[in-house]
Amino acid sequence: MQALPGFRDFLPNDCAARNYIFARWREVARRYGFIEWDAPVLEPTEIYQKKSGPEIVAQLFNFTDKGEREVAMRPELTPSLARVVAAHEREFKKPLKWFSIGQFFRYEKQQRGRLREHLQLNCDIIGETALAADIELVSLCIDIVRAFGFTEKDFVVRISDREFWTDFLRSRKVAAEQWDEILQTIDKFGREPREKTSEKLGQLADPVLRILSEGGKSEKLDRLVDGLRARGLADFVDIDVRIVRGLAYYTGIVFEVFDRAGQLRAIAGGGRYDNLIEQLSDSAVSLPALGFAMGDVVLGELIGETASAREAMQKAIAAEQKIDIYIVIAKEERRADALKIWARGLRFFTVMSGPRLR
Repeated sequence: MQALPGFRDFLPNDCAARNYIFARWREVARRYGFIEWDAPVLEPTEIYQKKSGPEIVAQLFNFTDKGEREVAMRPELTPSLARVVAAHEREFKKPLKWFSIGQFFRYEKQQRGRLREHLQLNCDIIGETALAADIELVSLCIDIVRAFGFTEKDFVVRISDREFWTDFLRSRKVAAEQWDEILQTIDKFGREPREKTSEKLGQLADPVLRILSEGGKSEKLDRLVDGLRARGLADFVDIDVRIVRGLAYYTGIVFEVFDRAGQLRAIAGGGRYDNLIEQLSDSAVSLPALGFAMGDVVLGELIGETASAREAMQKAIAAEQKIDIYIVIAKEERRADALKIWARGLRFFTVMSGPRLR
């Protein structure tokens, strides 16, 4: 019997690689002052429908539980974060800087870089509107990827601003109810035939395609890059207004992380979602927010395909698994004395049984 399609068994070597990834995620997030938290893997189905619409159900592992409740295995963390913040935000000083590492599930077609379950790091800042928060979040994302031995030659963070496009649409007097559809079309640019994109954009096709080809100017994005430059990280980012992220809840700066070779899916992605907590909490709490998620599947592929990163992981795992003392009991009556090594805090391996030594 095999594991279900899209699910993984984690044998010892796989667990070692997983723990290596977790350790670096935690190390860098904590260095930035983020605090770890988590939420249940099972939530009411409604919480995901409220964020993404009824069509999300087709992508969920959902069922009716024994209490006749409609529930689903979590496909993402943001709805749970909104629920928890709405319930407990008065207990914490703002801004909140939280991170979480957990398992997530989506019932969708398997392909390279995408399984039906994956492990994911989520980092969010709640309660801060200043651009400094966006700069810090992008910096954190860059430093997490760097922690695996990658340089600016290996990956790039493509940054954009949803407000760049909403300002453009407003200047063209496009009705607000049409914005999401247009932004989703822009988000698919390069993945769909140019003719199809032009057809969807209609009268906006020429100016939008010109911006997508030549780039756009954004004072906010320039200030963000300046902030990253002050941290020595400007070489890791490119302004790319083609990045809008198709999810309608993003309200400002958005970004995605890719390998420079362009062979893999996005390593990470996120942005600002200032209205989502209010929406998901039924207006009980209104707090600005921004965050990103990074999965283990694509990151693991990039580590495996990059010699320096792969060797760094193997070296770290070997050091973690190194045995300090190998204990063989030559005389049974001395077993108790030999095993006093436990109290010394050393890593040891004891031969349980075997041929008597002479």
